[in-house]
Amino acid sequence: MPQLSQPPMRAIAKDDILYIHHEDVPVYKKGGSVVRNSYFWALKSIACGARRGQDWEFDAEVWVALVRMLLCFANSGYLGDGETILEFTVDCPIPEPLRGISTYL
Repeated sequence: MPQLSQPPMRAIAKDDILYIHHEDVPVYKKGGSVVRNSYFWALKSIACGARRGQDWEFDAEVWVALVRMLLCFANSGYLGDGETILEFTVDCPIPEPLRGISTYL
């Protein structure tokens, strides 16, 4: 895998829920970048849990939409490559639907 401009979003999948580490999810900034704020709201809109200071949760029903969204924002060129990639530890299998936008630690 090529060197990323910033680290990927740390993720784990457990019981058909994808968890993205709360320190790695996008942050909404009033008056901030329109693309970054749109990215925040787009991800939050399909999350089944997205509370401040907690890992964001995505149930299996939205994984295909999540992959499409991450690929779309990645292809826009406005976000760093690491911001749209999920990173799993080697002891956590990457679910099939998420493999196109995921890597191992």
